[in-house]
Amino acid sequence: MDQPNYPPKPRPGDKVAIVSPSGGLPEIFPLPYELGLRRLREDFGLIPVEYPTTRVLGSAPKDRAADLHAAFADPDIKAVICSIGGASQITVLSHLDAELLRANPKPFFGYSDATNLLTYLHTLGIVSYHGGAVMTQYGRAGAMHPLTTESLRTALFDSGPFDLVENGEFGDIDVPWDDGEAFALGQYRMSESAGWSWLRADRVVEGPSWGGNLEILSWLAMADRNIGDPARYAGGVLFLETSEELPSHVEVYRILRNLGERGLLRRFDAALIGRPKAWAIDRRLGADESARFRADQRAAFERAFAEYNPDAMLVFDVEIGHTEPQVVLPYGGQIRVDGPARRITVTY
Repeated sequence: MDQPNYPPKPRPGDKVAIVSPSGGLPEIFPLPYELGLRRLREDFGLIPVEYPTTRVLGSAPKDRAADLHAAFADPDIKAVICSIGGASQITVLSHLDAELLRANPKPFFGYSDATNLLTYLHTLGIVSYHGGAVMTQYGRAGAMHPLTTESLRTALFDSGPFDLVENGEFGDIDVPWDDGEAFALGQYRMSESAGWSWLRADRVVEGPSWGGNLEILSWLAMADRNIGDPARYAGGVLFLETSEELPSHVEVYRILRNLGERGLLRRFDAALIGRPKAWAIDRRLGADESARFRADQRAAFERAFAEYNPDAMLVFDVEIGHTEPQVVLPYGGQIRVDGPARRITVTY
């Protein structure tokens, strides 16, 4: 693969674009959005700049693309941050101007449905950042988790290696965004974490990263967007995570199987698997149900890799994606997975 292009980083005092390429949920959930903007200003020293569709629910894909073009083309904007994910970002891709984005590379932050843009920028050779949405990380009820804050601050402002840290707790149960009293209390419930779990950790793997949200990758594969020749990922580090829609272990296995049939899974020497979210506002699993859900999903990953890449080193329950706390991964940047040392180092 070509040498990754890490765009220049912002500095405190710089302007950053806040965009909603998936959907304008800030319009109907202002509490986490406004809190996220305030933290960007007061805690990170950045100046958030909103665009016409940022707070507009149901805006046209071409208008969301126009906001992205304006944000990347503006020399005063030093980074682009998603307000949140959604389910329709794939419709924006056909409206994007690849040459404009390639000529104006900037750090882009998002995850979940933003896997669409992360993979798109990857095809242009631009390193972006998986994680750090305004409403979910910056706008977390109560206080931001220290691990999330450290990872975001480093990814935003610094360059070079950063060691990920296993965390002793994780959160699944959300604070409702439409309940002002509950949101103000900010009582985010955390559970004890056993840390990362390693499989075939007998080597060191280092290479460029690729992946994202598993469900979105399946959509991109169906639409034949942003994936290309599997050979381009040879020797890289795959990372995958699942969403708050809580896909069943059957669906997870089938998606992985189909990616395996496409020849993708066998190209990667190591894979980081995010701790799956196992509770949602509309599906409130009990503790035992959540534990079973996570175990079943892990078994689906193990089965698929046993069939399509039995030599790959796997690391489970990494703090990426739809989990709390969340760490940022460089998308297309270097990741070193040191099995014997049980150490993961990313390059921001």
